[in-house]
Amino acid sequence: MTELINFVTVSLILVGIGIYGLVVKRNAIRMIFAIEIIANAANLNLIAFSRYLGDIQGQIFALFAIAIAAAEVAVGLAIIIIAYRLYKDIDVAAYKFLRG
Repeated sequence: MTELINFVTVSLILVGIGIYGLVVKRNAIRMIFAIEIIANAANLNLIAFSRYLGDIQGQIFALFAIAIAAAEVAVGLAIIIIAYRLYKDIDVAAYKFLRG
């Protein structure tokens, strides 16, 4: 049980770091890293509870989540590269005029 509490504590710390990164940083690449930290915290919880309960389904779900997160980052970086080529800046606050 203490091992599960340790994993959940680390996951909570990672979520806090990720939320801090989303709120404070305005750089698009840093925001993607913050989202990935939050996703990794969720994966850590999935694997920890799966191991604690003796069930492999959480670990399989975490593998699928990692694959989807990799695809998400690829699309996000492509959008950031295009935005940088057009506007020569990756500051998210500068893209307010793109709202519909």
